[in-house]
Amino acid sequence: MTDNRASATSADLDPEETAEWLESLDALIAERGSDRGEHIVRTLVGHAGIRSEPIATTDYVNTIPASAEPEYPGDEELERRYRAWMRWNAAVMVHRAQRPGIGVGGHISTYAGAATLYEVGFNHFFRGKDHPGGGDQIYFQGHASPGMYARAFMEGRLSEEDLDGFRQEKSREGHALSSYPHPRLMPEFWEFPTVSMGIGPMNAIYQAQSNRYLEGRGLKDTSDQHVWAFLGDGEMDEPESRGLLQLAANDGLDNLTFVVNCNLQRLDGPVRGNGKIIQELEGFFRGAGWNVIKVIWGREWDSLLEADADGALVDIMNTTVDGDYQTYKAESGGFIRENFFGRDARTRALVDGLTDDQIWGLKRGGHDYRKVYAAYAKSMERNGRPTVILVKTVKGYGLGQRFEARNATHQMKKLTLQDLKDFRDHLRVPITDAQLEADPYQPPYYHPGADAEEIRYLQERRRALGGYLPERRPNASGEIALPSAKAYEVAARGSGKQQAATTMAFVRVLKDLMRDPEFGTRIVPIIPDEARTFGMDAFFPTAKIYNPNGQNYLAVDRDIVLSYKEATSGQILHVGINEAGSIAAFTAAGTSYATHGVPLVPVYVFYSMFGFQRTGDSLWAAADQMARGFLISATAGRTTLTGEGLQHADGHSPLLAATNAAVITYDPAYGYEIGHIMRAGIERMYGPSSEDRNVIYNLMVYNEPIVQPAEPEGVDVAGILGGIHRISPVENPRTHLLASGIGVTWALEAQQLLRDDWGVQADVWSVTSWTELRRDAIAAEEDEFLGRGSRTPFLVSQLAGSDGPIVAVSDYAKDLPDQVRQFVPNDWATLGADGFGFSDTRAAARRFFKIDGPSVVVRALQLLAKRGEVDAALPAQAAEKYRLLDVNAGTSGSDAE
Repeated sequence: MTDNRASATSADLDPEETAEWLESLDALIAERGSDRGEHIVRTLVGHAGIRSEPIATTDYVNTIPASAEPEYPGDEELERRYRAWMRWNAAVMVHRAQRPGIGVGGHISTYAGAATLYEVGFNHFFRGKDHPGGGDQIYFQGHASPGMYARAFMEGRLSEEDLDGFRQEKSREGHALSSYPHPRLMPEFWEFPTVSMGIGPMNAIYQAQSNRYLEGRGLKDTSDQHVWAFLGDGEMDEPESRGLLQLAANDGLDNLTFVVNCNLQRLDGPVRGNGKIIQELEGFFRGAGWNVIKVIWGREWDSLLEADADGALVDIMNTTVDGDYQTYKAESGGFIRENFFGRDARTRALVDGLTDDQIWGLKRGGHDYRKVYAAYAKSMERNGRPTVILVKTVKGYGLGQRFEARNATHQMKKLTLQDLKDFRDHLRVPITDAQLEADPYQPPYYHPGADAEEIRYLQERRRALGGYLPERRPNASGEIALPSAKAYEVAARGSGKQQAATTMAFVRVLKDLMRDPEFGTRIVPIIPDEARTFGMDAFFPTAKIYNPNGQNYLAVDRDIVLSYKEATSGQILHVGINEAGSIAAFTAAGTSYATHGVPLVPVYVFYSMFGFQRTGDSLWAAADQMARGFLISATAGRTTLTGEGLQHADGHSPLLAATNAAVITYDPAYGYEIGHIMRAGIERMYGPSSEDRNVIYNLMVYNEPIVQPAEPEGVDVAGILGGIHRISPVENPRTHLLASGIGVTWALEAQQLLRDDWGVQADVWSVTSWTELRRDAIAAEEDEFLGRGSRTPFLVSQLAGSDGPIVAVSDYAKDLPDQVRQFVPNDWATLGADGFGFSDTRAAARRFFKIDGPSVVVRALQLLAKRGEVDAALPAQAAEKYRLLDVNAGTSGSDAE
């Protein structure tokens, strides 16, 4: 076969000789494969000393020529029939969900165009959890969810009543289907949430890495498992979709395949109307080190390409832009004859013997199961590189001219009676006109019965591949041994006379947890490129950094104690300057209990500002996937990180975290509080008596050194975990100082100033979690509202008998303490660091925001004066004494590290 990819773009002085070379190359590729062919070409070019630019793209034809396609192993006719039934049921499910009185909608066109991509996988590649190799992980394209429900209906996993519960999760509870892949909503069906565009691709990459990580550490043999991610070409514009490709290439993740459904359309129009998205993506992925397989044309084009002796057809394919390709599929065969083939007399002659209907029937590659099968089979060859398959399809394929390739097709949620009839005829579904006309809003689903030949074949294929997909097994891991009490003892001891930030107190607890002989191996420390900032470089020599290639260089710091050590069995995931990748790694590890039946506890430590603010959408997806683990917001607070300035000064992430119902945020002041919180978190995630395991613990920890007190005897552990406990009580307090995190030190300073300078007694409370106090109080209100009984919120019970005004203070915006203000009858004032942060000393910043010790004193005196309990002149006297308006007079906070 002559390779038409050599279409002449410059004069060929000896076409016959060129053809001979190409014929030899074709024979080599046919016998030895494309990788061998590429190696020979590169070797020849290097040997000849020819300087040439790297080839970023190939011609706009299939990567795998027809002569190299393997035999299709399935029964094509049986598969075609039930694939048609699934397409019908998927469309009908969405159509019925849009009927009057319901109107919840859905998406018809995505699955209609992608059905072949999924069905080839389901029938021949996707392995379920009962497969001897452990099963694959499949990231389904979010908008294609109706197709997965339609298949589950054919398999007998879902009923018609279930299909009619699509997008009606409360009103049809018990028979409800979520709009998109949402594990939290369907915890035994969906594994991976994918409809927030871009998150699926990066999570799939890190899932593939996590599989290798488990194998490298000897936790599970994942060598036979594969990760598949189905994506849209419009989705590839998301920076998250492309931004982490280098990891897959660097790690050699040949257990990963991206399938990009290139229907050339975004949600509202063409992806690249004036360009070619498949060519763009080919160059991008090829440059990132991926294998690229293009599936552009169906088998009907093979004879035309074979006859294209001088490359005229390939030249037109190369130069036609996507906007025109979209238009062709919205027009007719005659239109394509004139506007595509008619651009060159040679190509017009190629189709002279074809009718307009035959020209219209020239399919795109994504609708040809033989072409798709060949690409999938090729992607399974382990060659040290990840693979992307760029598959050209038509959005709304088979739904008729009102839907196919139209800009509005993504938003079209229902079909007319004529649409239904045309679609039925196209698919050859045995449903009568009378059945459709009886109620056009509720056309019937179709199932031939469990004993039908097609269904027996479908079921056998899934049995051979290890069971149904998608499927999630949340209880696959069973019980695990928890850390012993000894692992937390270091937190209770305090720091003696030395100063230590709460970040270091946390690191000491983590170090002892990792040493626990049974539980320690389950911890997955995840660190962006700041381990030394967090004091975690001490882990390098012992736990080591995971690298699938080990360490094949002579480390520059090899002679020091805390040298940088990489290993294939390394425990630490050191992801570089990459918060998005860190959360993806966190998600993969935090859901390993369900995905692999291997419970892991990821502990992601990061610059506080770059957590919920920067990666909040990914954390929402992690919560949807029911990840478990710890997020450690280090360098927390708006005034603690001296010198760094605005974009490092976090005064609001606990508020952002509060919007995620799966996240439990604590703002501890001391190491012993951290010890109790971490123990409670681990026991909640994996303890035998836990009822709500699917939580993420978020701890705010600081880099400001203070003397860490030893745990007091009889400490109020319930208070620490519930959100508030009294740490410095006095007799007959006239005011109460509620503080969190580093703010406790200012409250203690204020306590002393009030006593020594103004004769006012105040007690001090450590509020370990404003958010949990609010959630508890809201729940108590809800119980009373709905008649489920009455109880006192934990905050109110803790403060019982504490009359007098309250001053609340933290290193965050005032909104954080004010979350609980409505539940407390006391007079209340809040001090906080509202607005933007800036670079300065801690003392100056705190004086500027009026959150330091003297500011707390003045505010407390104001409240007492308003009540008539102190002289009305005292607040002004205090403000003058402490020079409250002078930022250079502030003294609250150590500027030593």
